[in-house]
Amino acid sequence: MYPFVNSMLSWYLRKRMEQIKIAVSNPVEVQQNLLRDLIKTAQRTDFGEQYGFKNLTNLKSFQEAVPIHTYEDIKPYIDKIVHGQQNVLWPTEIRWFAKSSGTTSAKSKFIPVSYEALEECHFRGGRDVLSIYCRNNPETKIFEGKGLLIGGSHEPNKYAANTFHGDLSAVMMNNMPYWSSLLSTPKPEIALLSNWEEKLDLIASTTMNEDVRSISGVPTWALVVIKKLLEIKGTNNLLDIWPNMELFIHGGVSFTPYADAFKTLIPTSAMNYMETYNASEGFIAIQDDPAKKDLLLMMDYGIFYEFIPLEELDSEHPIALTFDQVVLHVPYAMVITTNAGLWRYLIGDTICFTSLNPVRIKIVGRTKSYINAFGEELMVFNSDFAITKACSATGAKMKDYTAAPIYIDSSTKGGHEWFIEFEIEPNNLQEFTRVLDQSLMEVNSDYEAKRAHDIALVAPIIHVCPNNTFYNWLKQNNKLGGQHKVPRLNNNRKIVEEIKQIIINN
Repeated sequence: MYPFVNSMLSWYLRKRMEQIKIAVSNPVEVQQNLLRDLIKTAQRTDFGEQYGFKNLTNLKSFQEAVPIHTYEDIKPYIDKIVHGQQNVLWPTEIRWFAKSSGTTSAKSKFIPVSYEALEECHFRGGRDVLSIYCRNNPETKIFEGKGLLIGGSHEPNKYAANTFHGDLSAVMMNNMPYWSSLLSTPKPEIALLSNWEEKLDLIASTTMNEDVRSISGVPTWALVVIKKLLEIKGTNNLLDIWPNMELFIHGGVSFTPYADAFKTLIPTSAMNYMETYNASEGFIAIQDDPAKKDLLLMMDYGIFYEFIPLEELDSEHPIALTFDQVVLHVPYAMVITTNAGLWRYLIGDTICFTSLNPVRIKIVGRTKSYINAFGEELMVFNSDFAITKACSATGAKMKDYTAAPIYIDSSTKGGHEWFIEFEIEPNNLQEFTRVLDQSLMEVNSDYEAKRAHDIALVAPIIHVCPNNTFYNWLKQNNKLGGQHKVPRLNNNRKIVEEIKQIIINN
């Protein structure tokens, strides 16, 4: 790629920073104006007619009229759209659905993706990631090479002509302008293959001679691609293949447990890492400061935000707060209203605020991805922290893990059972278990209280899984590739029992 293209694109993207600053400087006003626009736009939809949108004049009336919706609540409306009906939740035509299995259910969710959601949310978010990166790295040469996109697949919707569903990454790739393919690799016909194992081989063989300078994807699947390339080339250093590599844009799971693996495979201080929060439901936040682990919440993407205190979640009419009402470092369930017709939708993620000016957040878990069998309220950010500490103390490198409770019965005390697949196993599993346990107590006072004297919880039980155990679980559940990941914490034992059976069978 010619250097002038890099200079031109870098300049263009840095100009967007002024608009971002304006949008995040006054979140309450920006969000209030956005909500009014969303309500007005959808007045004549079926949903808007049902809830009297033409009579809603402010946030208070909106909250009083429209209840909080889970996917199960909004599914009857989405089913109508899937079957070809339009103007149900949003007035413009819906032709694409981001398919997601969620965190704890194998049942597919179909999230409508409107033209506005693509252009004003997902694509804008992608451009803003690069804008922020260029602002932080004015000497970047990222556009002199190509970006590796690791995505999923799509297929026609059998219920309505000319409509499709697939991973969000596939939805975006199918709707990107043609010129963007000049800056990315592999070719769309490879990137969108549904057979992950075939796609992996083709990605490796077709990109290893390209000048790849950035990678975008979920850390687990990016590592699979990188290791395939290293295997083919007979090296353990990705810079031997892509010497100009400078950026990994990641999301979907916490990067903390994978950081050491990436630093080992890409051993250079010039490598940069950026986290994004781009869900099927919308592009939400970007890591704007490489020195910090929190994310800048994006205000002008067509998403209106509300936040429910966790103790309110099971209430019949939960209190939902806005930016001027929240408290720093307290977990909230996020509720979104979007320009694709998700109205007061409980997205399933829990976040806490680290700053209110500008608004920055950390993702601390899922409303349904946790262990709370004994009042321990263990969340994913707790388990990621503890796994990282235990690996560091014992020279281990984690590949994947999941955990679930061991419920108390007449002969068994309560506890947690962990299934962990390692790149490098701990030099002392007993010490790994001890550090994991101590680290969980360090970061979670509820866990610490329940572990006291082994009264409610005994020490965790760790199972070291054979290589490819989680890969085989994903394959068994038709979740290979793209944005699929292994659920970390589960309050039931369904997944760990499936993992056990895979280990027995193999």
